[in-house]
Amino acid sequence: MIYLDHNATTPVDPEVSDAVFSALKRNFGNPSSAHLPGRKAKEEIEHSRSLIADFLGCEPDEIFFTSGGTESNNLALLGTALAHKSGHIITSAIEHPSVLNTCRHLASNGFEVSYVNADQNGIAKIDEIKQSIKKDTFLLSIMHSNNETGVLQPVDEISELLKPHRITLHVDAAQTIGKMPYSVNVPSAAMTTIVPHKFYGPKGIGALHIRKGTKIKPILFGAGHETGLRPGTENVPGIIGFAKACEIAKRDMDLRVAHTIQLRDQLLKGLRSSFPEIKLNGHETNRLPNTINLSLPGISSFDLVEKLNNKVAVSAGSACHAGKQTPSAVLRNMGLSDADALSAVRFSVGKDNTESEIAEAVKTILGAIDELKGRS
Repeated sequence: MIYLDHNATTPVDPEVSDAVFSALKRNFGNPSSAHLPGRKAKEEIEHSRSLIADFLGCEPDEIFFTSGGTESNNLALLGTALAHKSGHIITSAIEHPSVLNTCRHLASNGFEVSYVNADQNGIAKIDEIKQSIKKDTFLLSIMHSNNETGVLQPVDEISELLKPHRITLHVDAAQTIGKMPYSVNVPSAAMTTIVPHKFYGPKGIGALHIRKGTKIKPILFGAGHETGLRPGTENVPGIIGFAKACEIAKRDMDLRVAHTIQLRDQLLKGLRSSFPEIKLNGHETNRLPNTINLSLPGISSFDLVEKLNNKVAVSAGSACHAGKQTPSAVLRNMGLSDADALSAVRFSVGKDNTESEIAEAVKTILGAIDELKGRS
């Protein structure tokens, strides 16, 4: 199979898997234990925390380990809400469900939430953000890059907009970090979500960067792990794999970006050459180096994904519930018709894809499209 679904998850880099397997064998100790195996495990965690902080451009004690992106987003939103007790939150209508559903939960518990729309390019509207700010607004949560379209959001501009209001900024950078250069200090966000399985690291581990001085409370309760903010025995092998993925990303970033841009553009050009009706969803250039979202007129994305099955792995821009296809809420918010949203497919290439793979994928995808057209 040719794997073109790297925004869903990435293969684990061999260097990462070696580091994880080695840790499973030699770092079995509980990091909270005072004996030698425990102390060694604790040392490995703190060394890994330093490597991750170096990659992100922050201090090690600003990195708090979680089980992944969903928990990091929940901690950022729920923890900040608990610290403020009441007030107003702003987010965008194109966020990941782990943000949107958390905001809905907070709204059902007395908090007010405003949802900012995206423009036709898939970019959250700055004017709507300005208009949404209230005296009691305490948090704005925005993704840096959209998981469906790959479009980059104006977090720097949003950060500057929020400064006079002393509003906490949370950036969900799950799809960005590891795919392109990113420093948590650039947007001056108080909190940033980091997810290593999006850049060739292990699943089941993630982190939330929390800048010193940020008001936040724990949402889980137990012992005093992670300075009391996130209890639970640490996932030592996962943390070590996380750090190794960061080391590799730092080392190979320039090559990774150039390579994925080349493959992404090759894929788009190849598909357009035989299917010129294709529509690119989202901004033409202001996007992740590896991601394109395309509407294929007259084709059901769900049917195409099934048709490609064990040949090419891609992601449909629609979901199927109880036998009924529903269009992507992100694409609908951008103004796409139901027909265009239901025909949308996300292609996300990776560092290990090759030009010959992309050429073969184009041939296979176009063949599947022809078969589906013939059937209709």
